Amino acid sequence: MLTLLLLRHAKSSWDDPSLDDIDRPLSRRGAKTAPMMGAFIAREKLKPDLVLCSTAVRTRGTLALVLPELGQPPPDVVFEETLYLASTSDMLARVRTIEKSRKRVLVVGHNPGTHALALTLIGDGARANIAALATKFPTAGLAVLTFQSDKWSDVRPASGHLDVFVTPRGLA
Repeated sequence: MLTLLLLRHAKSSWDDPSLDDIDRPLSRRGAKTAPMMGAFIAREKLKPDLVLCSTAVRTRGTLALVLPELGQPPPDVVFEETLYLASTSDMLARVRTIEKSRKRVLVVGHNPGTHALALTLIGDGARANIAALATKFPTAGLAVLTFQSDKWSDVRPASGHLDVFVTPRGLA
């Protein structure tokens, strides 16, 4: 069985309008919620083998605050420019190339791609979780999907089970 964790970056700051979008840092609220999500991942024993993270400042900042909560040893981390504002199809194509030895993978990305990928992959799960996710995938939101396969190349639309959908507000 494979597990895919989709984490949208935490709340970013808009304080400096001169910054390019990719360079926006986390806001104070984002810096508070990112560790909460890391603690949730650790508490639920969902620590990933591998993390794929967009190169944007806000995704890197989110991950930097999540990782200490996961404990040692840290997972392998790969920063990928192609995840910055990636389309659903590009994200799915990347997921499908993950090596077979990786059973649990965390992707730290952006909307709308992260939200759309989660919706695309969900085949079943608790109705309340699916409805909540369909409505909104807020900053620092986390969707956990499992797949009845041992190869990432088998991941297809509607093939996943939504195990968890949690937001910082839901943990507060």
